[in-house]
Amino acid sequence: MSLFPSPDTRPARPRPLRLAVLGCSGSIGMQTLDVCRQHPDRLKVVALSVDSSCRALVAAAREFGSTHVAAADASRRADPAFLELPAGCEVGFGPQAVTELAELPDVDCVVNAVVGEAGMAAGHAALLADKILAYANKESIVVAGDLLMPLARPGRLIPVDSEHNAIYQCLVGEGDSDLARIWLTCSGGPFYGMTRGQLACVTPADALAHPTWTMGAKITIDCATLANKGLEVIEAHHLFGMGIDDIRVLVQRQSRIHSMVEFIDGSVKAQLGPSDMRIAIQYALSYPERWGAPATPVDWCREAPVTFGEADEKTFGCLALIKEAGRIAGTMPCAVNAANEVANEAFRAGRCGFLDIERVIAGVMDATEAAPVESLGQLAEVDARSREVARSLVDARCA
Repeated sequence: MSLFPSPDTRPARPRPLRLAVLGCSGSIGMQTLDVCRQHPDRLKVVALSVDSSCRALVAAAREFGSTHVAAADASRRADPAFLELPAGCEVGFGPQAVTELAELPDVDCVVNAVVGEAGMAAGHAALLADKILAYANKESIVVAGDLLMPLARPGRLIPVDSEHNAIYQCLVGEGDSDLARIWLTCSGGPFYGMTRGQLACVTPADALAHPTWTMGAKITIDCATLANKGLEVIEAHHLFGMGIDDIRVLVQRQSRIHSMVEFIDGSVKAQLGPSDMRIAIQYALSYPERWGAPATPVDWCREAPVTFGEADEKTFGCLALIKEAGRIAGTMPCAVNAANEVANEAFRAGRCGFLDIERVIAGVMDATEAAPVESLGQLAEVDARSREVARSLVDARCA
């Protein structure tokens, strides 16, 4: 099914568009709220969720007059911050309460900015409820793309990731059969050009120093290992119907070209702009319209030249491993995503080295027999089993 409605069948967007912002205290969530501040006549924040940042949740609910909030961490039920909620605002606790926000009848669009596998159920619920899903939770498509994509009616699933949003913009108005290749751009992270010997010595602080983007800790480490780019290859495969090997990772150090598409006649379209996620977020909320720029545009007359390079899959082995998981398909991407989340967290905590992230992913892949994706319950079992294997591999490394 195409992601794009034909121009003559595009449904009119409600005005204002009523939003549920899941993960509102994270990087994408906070930037989404900033876009909402700039367009109070077009966007209304009805529902909000966090994992455990209750003070930020309540502050946002007060600012936007939200009527529903949820904290995924049920242990925060007695947090005194909730005494400051607006009158009449309903509050829920636990992962199911977050998922229920995606199904509310007074929500038109769900912005899924929950990090990791935890956001999968909410994305699934949003699509089942026929909401517009503006998602930054790439893991949900990586893990459950076989389940989610058949639920996505044209114009109802719009990626917020800068690269996939760029590809989406480039493909509006184009024929599905005319696409030959996707050029998925990549900054290269803070360690571009390093050897494996050098990577063996890097610290979490080194890895968190991204050269062009400001993001949460988990995704910043994923960018340093290039695991993020492997996940994005699988995501693009599901979204745009391209084979894993027809999606090329292209290093673009300046992060000005956010991705490109190549057509069968050799023509290439690219989406360029500032390194500011608010542009992609706003496009997902305004489509098929465009609104005034939420960030300072680039002065191309004064911009430094852009450069290109090839991603080094031998040095950054996470990229090669995750692409291979995409080729294997079935439940293997679920296993790999779980392994990466565990290893990423362990590296940030100082419990394993940078190159151990790759070794943990490889070990989990070796221990996994892929099967066709059948249900969210099945994926939850694969996720739990893979995390257990990954933790044992981290523990063995620490011993």
